[in-house]
Amino acid sequence: MSLEEQTNVVKEKLAGAEGFGKVVKVDFEGDGVIVIDATATPPSVSNDDRDADMTLIVSEENFAGLMDGSLNPQMAMMTGKIKIQGDMSVAFKLGEIFS
Repeated sequence: MSLEEQTNVVKEKLAGAEGFGKVVKVDFEGDGVIVIDATATPPSVSNDDRDADMTLIVSEENFAGLMDGSLNPQMAMMTGKIKIQGDMSVAFKLGEIFS
């Protein structure tokens, strides 16, 4: 799935969602980023790299699994398929929105 397709999936999942006052970056390890600015309602989504409260480092393949539900987020963390830098509580909030 391309970066543009991944970005569109995130936009669809966040349509109508409440903001939660944080900025999240999904870092595809050099293959681009998706930045979710949830300081507004609904959150905005872009591919413009910027500072974030939490950064999720993940491959595009594993991110697609997180989005379609085929990859369990807790197992992905424990097996090193995803890494989180920054405010861990933001990851839980994002998980609630995406589920």
